[in-house]
Amino acid sequence: MAETTIRNRRAHVLENDKLAAVVTVEGGHLAALTCKATGVNPLWTPPWPSLEPSSWDPVAFPEYGNDSESRLLAGILGHNLCLDLFGAPSDAEFAAGLGAHGEASVANYAIEEVRQGLVLRATFPIAQLHFERRLELPPESYTLFITETVTNLSSADRPIGWTQHVTLGAPFVEPGKTVFQCNATRSKVIEFDFTGGKGYLQVGAEFDWPMAPNLQGGFTDMRTYVDLPVSAAFSTHLMDPAQDVAWFSAWHPHWKVACGYRWRRSDFPWLGIWEENRSRTHSPWNGHAITRGMEFGVSPFPETRRQMIDRNGLFGVPGYRWIPARQSVRVSYEAWCKPSPEAPTPG
Repeated sequence: MAETTIRNRRAHVLENDKLAAVVTVEGGHLAALTCKATGVNPLWTPPWPSLEPSSWDPVAFPEYGNDSESRLLAGILGHNLCLDLFGAPSDAEFAAGLGAHGEASVANYAIEEVRQGLVLRATFPIAQLHFERRLELPPESYTLFITETVTNLSSADRPIGWTQHVTLGAPFVEPGKTVFQCNATRSKVIEFDFTGGKGYLQVGAEFDWPMAPNLQGGFTDMRTYVDLPVSAAFSTHLMDPAQDVAWFSAWHPHWKVACGYRWRRSDFPWLGIWEENRSRTHSPWNGHAITRGMEFGVSPFPETRRQMIDRNGLFGVPGYRWIPARQSVRVSYEAWCKPSPEAPTPG
């Protein structure tokens, strides 16, 4: 569990005989969850050089742009945390120093080694939140157990966004091959075309998982990654209100590896599915990225704070979470990855 360097990033590796989990010091990203039997890491490694967020500078590294996403893009790896914002900051927030998805994915974390695990801690001064993430990997386990505690340091109740931005990537994500399952119910495509005309789903369409209305007038089964040379999409999915546990899984037929997450539906009722299939041609994307974000959280869509609050919710379910003044909220969830000759049985 000692500190090491991964892709020129300071990181810690937490491992047993089955799994190796890599956590970055800056950003606190779960950068890899590698199945040791196969060597496969299903989490996304972007096809561009990775920087420490503290090292990014718009003049020195213009390839990442100079907007609210740039610092995050320079350092993003695998599973990053969106807190207290899921989406873009307002112009005023950006001018005050807040970037896309909030401070959590670019903060510097103090990491403590504990028995069978790691504890990450950071304070986010703009949001006035203290954050702690505890990761535990028992011996011989294919499952990483994660507990997060968010403490409101202010004297006012706070509505927040809080999303686990889990991004899977190539080669594990492959058009026409990778199989996804989850216990979603009602679903909706994002209400505007952010794809530059490269989307394949009907903008704003409501549907029942997994059959999404497409632009050809038919339906696309979202359980298999769309088999198109170039595409993009974002849709949100309400996890089954009749079940206490929400989950998703992903499986690749060639690699024979499955992975997934499990969490309490009451903590994170929404699953956002983001697909980027070689559609973004500007730097640093350059038309090379193939991803599927399986982003579970308290909000249905990535949007500004004002938009989140004005939306209030969707399908009768809230779209943000309150943290009372000077109090803490705790959640627990699991990440797993293991060899699998067939797609996992749902559940």
